Amino acid sequence: MSEKVLRVGLLGFGTVGSSFAEVLAASQAKDIQLTRIFNRGVQRKKTHDKAQFVPANVAWTERVEDVLEAGDVDVVVELMGGLDPVEGWLRAALNSGKSVVTANKQLIAYRGAALFALAAEKGVHLLYGAAVAGGVPVIPGVAQGLSGDQIKRVSGIVNGTCNFILSSMEAGADYGEVLKTAQGLGYAEANPSADVDGFDARAKLCILSRLALRAEIDPDTVPAQTISTVSAIDFAYAKELGCTIRQVSRAQKDGDKVTARVGPMLVPMTSPIAWSHGTQNMVVTSGRFGGDVVFSGHGAGGHPTAVAVMSDVLAVAHDSSPVRLPARKVAVSGDVMAPYYIRLVVMDKPGIIAAIAGALAKFGVNIDSILQKRGYGTERLPFVVTTEPCLTSTMEQAVAEMASLDSMVEPPMWMQILVVDDPATD
Repeated sequence: MSEKVLRVGLLGFGTVGSSFAEVLAASQAKDIQLTRIFNRGVQRKKTHDKAQFVPANVAWTERVEDVLEAGDVDVVVELMGGLDPVEGWLRAALNSGKSVVTANKQLIAYRGAALFALAAEKGVHLLYGAAVAGGVPVIPGVAQGLSGDQIKRVSGIVNGTCNFILSSMEAGADYGEVLKTAQGLGYAEANPSADVDGFDARAKLCILSRLALRAEIDPDTVPAQTISTVSAIDFAYAKELGCTIRQVSRAQKDGDKVTARVGPMLVPMTSPIAWSHGTQNMVVTSGRFGGDVVFSGHGAGGHPTAVAVMSDVLAVAHDSSPVRLPARKVAVSGDVMAPYYIRLVVMDKPGIIAAIAGALAKFGVNIDSILQKRGYGTERLPFVVTTEPCLTSTMEQAVAEMASLDSMVEPPMWMQILVVDDPATD
């Protein structure tokens, strides 16, 4: 009997799409065949250096319908990103009986539940292993390997661009310069907001919450804090506190809701999250029975992501059935009980410490420590206050109070301090 061939239609021949063509060619898989590629400006794409990995008989097209309606396509691989018009394209593919493999984290975060239901109705696959952490197999690892546990919390680094920026700053680089480097390397877009302001990580956290916590949460309700306000002085103070700074995504079951947040946090050097550098991603799941499980690896770049895409295509080719556990819609709270780091830049004059202590005391926040480095002028004096645990909402009020002080040169910068031994709730 001849081996059945899975025929692939590819949407997008950019960084990941072209890398997928290379990975597929290198696999020499006889049961998987690339038949069609959709992209705008195909003549230009055909001159791409990775076009050499595309078989000569593949049909290139600038009409997406030529892939979605093709009789020689069994699975549509979508690597273009965005919500519209991509959602409509993938609905058309699923409705026509084609399986879908996607790396589109925004689509899965915002529209995933409806698309999963449609795929189940049509009896086809919808796989998205590349949507979180690039080549790190966290999606299949949680879905298959940890489905027997009751995961109470998921946390970690899920944006390789921010990790590249912050770990470079830890080594002494300037934020603006390292951002330009990240853009030059293709890690960050010309408009880096999705990465540095936390929107990309927020979508990925929602996908992980659905899978690990079985909680369907609206990405727009998850607070996201930018890393763009982090400066070199913050790393110097973090080091004094035995910490570093990373963009951390964290969601935890909290009764009938989920507490979730994305943003820069002080991470103790004893935490595995602090050990992740460059474009590495790291996800830590905390289970009731299995304890902490760590997934780590490269989360940005064409090749790592293409590996995850290829793995999903192989799963479709072999008709692998993923474990599907029901998720329910839950409310999100961004109000986290934690200690906080506050960096203030002030004009040095008598009574400043008392005024800041008074602003914190007004809202019931206790000071844990005060740090001040020597060598700064009186016109722009930076110093740091760390607090005992309080709610995020309380910290926001206290910071607003401090920002109104006439001695303040710039708005206070504040971050959550990650508590390593914080047990997951039952």
